[in-house]
Amino acid sequence: MTKYRSLATLQRDLVGCRLCVDAGFPLESGPVVEPATGHRAYLLGQAPGIVEGAEGRPWRGRAGATLRRWLRLDEDAFYVTFFCAAVTRCYPGRPASGRGDRTPTITERELCSRWIEHELRLLQPELIVTVGGLALRQLLGITTLTDAIGKSYTLGDAIVVPLPHPSGASSWPNEPQNQARLGKALTHIRRELVRLAEAEPSKNR
Repeated sequence: MTKYRSLATLQRDLVGCRLCVDAGFPLESGPVVEPATGHRAYLLGQAPGIVEGAEGRPWRGRAGATLRRWLRLDEDAFYVTFFCAAVTRCYPGRPASGRGDRTPTITERELCSRWIEHELRLLQPELIVTVGGLALRQLLGITTLTDAIGKSYTLGDAIVVPLPHPSGASSWPNEPQNQARLGKALTHIRRELVRLAEAEPSKNR
């Protein structure tokens, strides 16, 4: 496997990645890539949606608007704060039922896992936020989303804070007990972002 020395080189190859297409998966976009600009926080979602696939930028649809509202960040601050990644990087299309977006297969997730590994090694983020159950399972191997929301974990030197997916397809965030879990997780994320912002000036001296 290629040993990347820079995010620019990695992202150049990622833009041209065709591993899943060559494996026969019916993807409906190319890889969605947001340029890296020295981020210290890493956001891992499931896969781009139809809007993201069309625009070529992550978190452009309704779920992205909800996520930014949860985090109390406007668009500019959101993209400056987080390096936006996903378990798989192309819009996977609709499932056979025609409702929602197709969940990437295990093979697709395995083919895309190399990008996550390289990104984490090169970025060395201090905060990682997983969005949705698939991202949490991919990164930490945790299969029960409900029990994880409101807690934090460590991965190397990074703090990992899980969030549910903000797509609106699930009623999970509307349950009172889950609202409390979500509120706790968001408070932790905002606290970590403040800590990172306060540490930045001294780091650049």
